[in-house]
Amino acid sequence: MARRREQVLDAAVGVLGGEGARRLTYQAVDAAAGVPSGTTSNYFRNRAALIDGIVDHLQARERRDWEEFARQADPADVPELADTVTRFLRYATGPGRARTAARFALYLEASARPELRAPLTRGRQAVAGWGSEWMRRFGSPTPQRHCELLLDYLDGVAFHQVAFPAADFDPGPGVTELLTRLLGAPAEL
Repeated sequence: MARRREQVLDAAVGVLGGEGARRLTYQAVDAAAGVPSGTTSNYFRNRAALIDGIVDHLQARERRDWEEFARQADPADVPELADTVTRFLRYATGPGRARTAARFALYLEASARPELRAPLTRGRQAVAGWGSEWMRRFGSPTPQRHCELLLDYLDGVAFHQVAFPAADFDPGPGVTELLTRLLGAPAEL
């Protein structure tokens, strides 16, 4: 039962991120999940409940991705941090594009449904915790503020790439410049 609900939510994220909020219907989610008609409505009685489920599901998935990413990453200096962040941005706008687009759609939904802001903010705060620690580690005098600036920049770059995909997308130079300006000149080896 829980596995089927996860299957429906994965499909809902895919529909929202791949086709947009207007195409997020029970029928579209059922079709994308490959489940019998009516399955999504059995789990989520109305659109608001489906959106709430997507928010929670997406936050859990992205938290797991970020935890794995942060666990594997161990940058030794600012250039390695820039490379690490660039890899994650490429993942978020490449293989993770549907989830990224779904998150942006949920941000817009939160403008009409303020109750979504708290769970969406919690997800960002978790990422900011890890990011602030990296900023502190590399000498930031204001690690939380610098992390917020980095996350805002990454959201902007990701949004632009998701909305207007560029075949020659290379976020590395911009990420490197931002981190170098925030944290100082890269250390010489």
